[in-house]
Amino acid sequence: MNSGKKNTLLRALLRFGGTLAIGLVGSQAFAGKPVIHDAEYYILEAQNGKIWAVEDENIDKKLAELRKKYDSPPNIIHYMWDDQPVMSFGDPIYQKIRGYDTPQLNKLAEEGMLFSRMVTEPGCTPSRSAVLTGQLAIRTGTWEIGFPIEYTGLAAENVTMAEVLSRAGYATGFYGKLHLGDTEESYPTNQGFDEAFWALYNQVTSLYNNMGEGANAILGMKEELLADNPYQRDRTFIQDEAFVFYLEGEKGEQPNEWRNGSKELKDYKDFDIESRKRALAFIKLNAEAKKPFYVAWWPLWMSFIGEPQKVTIQRGMVGEEYQRVIEPDILALRNTLEELGIAENTLIVAMSDNGPMTHNPPPGAGLGEGLFRGGKGDFTEGGVRVAAAALWPGVIEPGQVAGDMIHEVDLFTTFARLAGATQNIPTDRIIDGIDQTALLLKGDTNGRRDYNFIYQGPDLAATVKDQYKIHWTSNDPSQAKSGLTAVYDLYNDHREVNPIVVGGFHMKEPFKRMRARHELWKEKYPDRHHKRAPAYTGIANARPETIAVSKPPAALKSLPFDMLDFIEKLDDLPYDGGDRSSP
Repeated sequence: MNSGKKNTLLRALLRFGGTLAIGLVGSQAFAGKPVIHDAEYYILEAQNGKIWAVEDENIDKKLAELRKKYDSPPNIIHYMWDDQPVMSFGDPIYQKIRGYDTPQLNKLAEEGMLFSRMVTEPGCTPSRSAVLTGQLAIRTGTWEIGFPIEYTGLAAENVTMAEVLSRAGYATGFYGKLHLGDTEESYPTNQGFDEAFWALYNQVTSLYNNMGEGANAILGMKEELLADNPYQRDRTFIQDEAFVFYLEGEKGEQPNEWRNGSKELKDYKDFDIESRKRALAFIKLNAEAKKPFYVAWWPLWMSFIGEPQKVTIQRGMVGEEYQRVIEPDILALRNTLEELGIAENTLIVAMSDNGPMTHNPPPGAGLGEGLFRGGKGDFTEGGVRVAAAALWPGVIEPGQVAGDMIHEVDLFTTFARLAGATQNIPTDRIIDGIDQTALLLKGDTNGRRDYNFIYQGPDLAATVKDQYKIHWTSNDPSQAKSGLTAVYDLYNDHREVNPIVVGGFHMKEPFKRMRARHELWKEKYPDRHHKRAPAYTGIANARPETIAVSKPPAALKSLPFDMLDFIEKLDDLPYDGGDRSSP
């Protein structure tokens, strides 16, 4: 397509999308410039914008009344953990089937709003990036799940939820698993958080110790436990002695490695307990100072080496770790908010980050499929539809189950709206998040999203419109790759196993138009690539082994190349995503 035709189409898209009214806190227009959404949003806005504008005026009045009543915008707590499908809490039948119970989470869901269609990115790193930036991970180059040592991370050019809310006067704290890289610019204290205590990687690090090596849960890492290998020549291949798992720090200061770099199983299990103490202390400190706060509390929660004594009949890691970590967290959180007298001015969103790890999980994990097919890493609904609920006493009507689609990126825009911080949202990039305040305040059927673009790694794998879903990639030779439609009706085929062919031919071209608009908009606002850099820099108490990762020792300086030249080449390597077709 020539540039003239592209520009014509872009102008048409802009004309098609109206501009919503700017109210007290403004839902879609910020500091005189509108937030740029994905193209599909403007199709919806053109048809619903007038109704939404009236709703927004009433919502603004409601938010103003609440702010006057409490003399503060609401506190916001986002509590998120790993790998749980929709229904894994708030549904007693599902829990009976799975052999565990979560009374605290169930109570939260009963007293608030349970989401039946909360969707996320299909993996840890992309999901966490999406929540913090309000953008699909493909746009920020954070679509690959990382393991040590990555030499990459969330780039400084991104604008995070913490930055948006900090500029509106919020105190911001992060506690738990970040999993957004190991470069200095990715540290949460460099991404808007006033205080942070974070894990750089995921749950597999619970195995990166002598117990894991001794049990053959990991292989070839802890050489001190292995027989002498007379054929080994390279002792720098893995560099596990340099790994950094946990950091703590404050904005404007260099972070410290927690416990001076100890990485034993006890440290892993103590981490979530310490996160609880720090998160609650942060909440108390700011409540007493009458300062609104935003807390991202994302526990590691699941150890791949479980406790010997079991407390659930499931005995799997899921059921056991709900009892060890998440249930006590939720109980302590709610008790603290009540004791401080701020429960009615605090929004809690509790959710999973993506679907269960159904592909080769560790033995005894309890990470089976839920209602939907697939799991973590998949573009089927089992990979992206998760358990989620919101609680805001006196504001969100209790006992609701919302059927509206809501994407985790929508939290970015919604939290900004509630905080009166929409003027801080960047307007030079696509923000995929849609303001869903109306859904929270008005209830079921008041959502503003009916679409989702699902990426698997760097590839667009599926698109959803209302109840219909098309797979753009497939391992079925009679379907997508042959040019026939592979459309699924999610109400009648929730496992996506019976594609509509003859009855769905009329869906093919509308979905293609939808995809074309999406990709055309990406040409105007291109995706950003990974930012590569040396790892673990800027740590105040860095160990010599860690420093050597970015400053190779003298013994390696005689090489005919720079030891760090490989960093720039990493993004040129083939994506190691395995089979990206339908599971």
